[in-house]
Amino acid sequence: MILYIIRHGETEWNKMGKMQGKTDISLSEDGRKLAQKTADGLKNIKFDYIFSSPLERAYETACIIKGDRDIEIVKDERLIEIGFGLYEGTVVEERKGSIAYFFDDPENYVAEKNAESYESLLTRTKEFLEDVLFPIEEKEPDATILISGHGALNKALFLHLLHKQLKDFWSGVYQGNCAVNKFKIKNGNVRLIEEAKYY
Repeated sequence: MILYIIRHGETEWNKMGKMQGKTDISLSEDGRKLAQKTADGLKNIKFDYIFSSPLERAYETACIIKGDRDIEIVKDERLIEIGFGLYEGTVVEERKGSIAYFFDDPENYVAEKNAESYESLLTRTKEFLEDVLFPIEEKEPDATILISGHGALNKALFLHLLHKQLKDFWSGVYQGNCAVNKFKIKNGNVRLIEEAKYY
């Protein structure tokens, strides 16, 4: 099985450096253009399944990449971005307290102000992989899948797929907007083929 995991296109909040989390922000015009450029780069890929976060920025990215393919885009709540609670909409200068550990020291990050914990994010992404992804690989080993997600959400999927520890959550190449990580999965074994590639 081949798995493509893309981060959504750019939003106005991305441009402003604001934390988005579960706030439902649409793509900017530049974000739509980048998603279309990515769609052009992936136009010859025959996707058998497309899964998306229910948030508009990820779903719209999935729709643009889908193009005229006759395939359903399945929204799954387990693919929603991690929630930052009252920190959503803030820029770095406005963030005080434990949120400072979110990127720099995941092991010591404590979710506060209605934010979601790393443990919660990792639990639901593991459930998605075990309930949805790996059963497809078992039944349809030649399937090609696209997941349209978010920065932290995708890193959680990578952590499980590559058997990383929480302390290494943010390791690897930064996945910018519309960057794609490509994996090959065979008999449950996962290999990273391309990391943060722009099409």
